[in-house]
Amino acid sequence: MKTTRTVLLSGAGFLLAALLIQLVPYGHDHFNPPVVREPTWSSAQARAIAKRACFDCHSNETVWPWYSNVAPMSWLIYRDVSLGREHFNFSEWDLHPTLPQGEGEGEEHQHGGDVIREMLEAGKMPPAPYLLLHPEAHLSEAEQQVLIEGIPEPGHE
Repeated sequence: MKTTRTVLLSGAGFLLAALLIQLVPYGHDHFNPPVVREPTWSSAQARAIAKRACFDCHSNETVWPWYSNVAPMSWLIYRDVSLGREHFNFSEWDLHPTLPQGEGEGEEHQHGGDVIREMLEAGKMPPAPYLLLHPEAHLSEAEQQVLIEGIPEPGHE
């Protein structure tokens, strides 16, 4: 009897906490600014691969899934999209100068094909947690190569 009561009270406490965290305003501001400028893609295939694997975090064309409205997932997704757009945004291509290594920390910065190549070859992009919910974003080696070759360096278009 006491165990049942403890389980019910614990469950009610968990449910109350889950409902209360929905009131935290962070993560509910889902917006997609206008696309200003994309790179000049070498092929439609390169853009399609980037759209499938990269655009949710690295463009102004984010698809916000239903769970992006439920805390704490909304917090994580909003943070990832904000940071992804800040560091590299296909929709604002070549609008932010590339900063010399070690400079401009905390400032917006844009990188080109070399950084994409490094991140893909190191297996850092797309990140594993994203791939768990988006298996379609997994890239084969051939797709990685198409993407790497399909993106010009900013300022070299």
